[in-house]
Amino acid sequence: MARRTGTAGAGGERGGGCASSARSAASTTRGSASRTRSRPAEAAGAPVSAVNLFGTDFQNPILLAAGTAGFGRELDRVIDLDLLGGIITKAVTPEPRQGHPALRVAEFRGGMLNAVGLANPGVAQVAEHELPWLTWRLRRARVIVNVAGASVADYVQVIGRLTELEGITAFEVNASCPNTSAGGLEFGSEPRGLAELVRACRRASTRPLSVKLSPVLPDIPAMARVTLEEGADAVSLVNTMPGLLDKRLGNGSGGLSGPALLPIGVLATRRVREQVGIPVIGVGGVRNAADAREYLAAGASLVAIGTAALADPRAPVRIARELTHG
Repeated sequence: MARRTGTAGAGGERGGGCASSARSAASTTRGSASRTRSRPAEAAGAPVSAVNLFGTDFQNPILLAAGTAGFGRELDRVIDLDLLGGIITKAVTPEPRQGHPALRVAEFRGGMLNAVGLANPGVAQVAEHELPWLTWRLRRARVIVNVAGASVADYVQVIGRLTELEGITAFEVNASCPNTSAGGLEFGSEPRGLAELVRACRRASTRPLSVKLSPVLPDIPAMARVTLEEGADAVSLVNTMPGLLDKRLGNGSGGLSGPALLPIGVLATRRVREQVGIPVIGVGGVRNAADAREYLAAGASLVAIGTAALADPRAPVRIARELTHG
């Protein structure tokens, strides 16, 4: 369960410094989650204090969402990354991926479609260069690593390679990837496949896990409960929605993000907190502090900023400042 702390500073050591402490914090979180209910709505305009999640203090609840800033270098000269609660890296896979062909992004009135295709340099490059730089650069903001793959073994390989690296607070497991061993069905589309994935990731990881779920699942709380039962410490709600605009993307279809996703993510957050109790990282459609407060009022512990940061890289820091100063 996440709790508010009395100060705005991060404080303490980075979470998950060793396997035993990480598992202890994770066990405490999982044990209390089923008894937790969403907290009272954040008072409009009231300052938001620091947050404790995964047994780790976040100096404020604002994160950069996965895919927004790569591994931090892209925004380092534009904003002070250490003013954020944390950064979720772009997806990491076992081998380098070039991603989908251009065009990869298409804007429309309600937000944008993206079809990046999990482009990333692969886990070896990330372990040897990207994460060491990011964890060296950050002194207060936390690091959450997004993990993706085409098979359960892919996720296990990435987590196994990274889990003992210094400075990682948690992993975010992208459960919306197609499972090649199950005919291309998304891992998170049915309980058995999701349970297998989370169980394997839990065994491989010495760090807490947040599982990122799709907004198009017929019963998001039920799937969130599956993740809790298999050892997840939180869920990230929600991933992008599938969408299509004719001849706008090189891949054809893509993932919808932006303002249109806000009420969908907020509803999913409220239902999961009320019915399951597992902590939530809210993501989807946040443009300003008022939008972030919608997720917090629904029970989210942390809020990730994605599309708004692509439109204005300074938006996440501005939102964090508005929340902490009221």
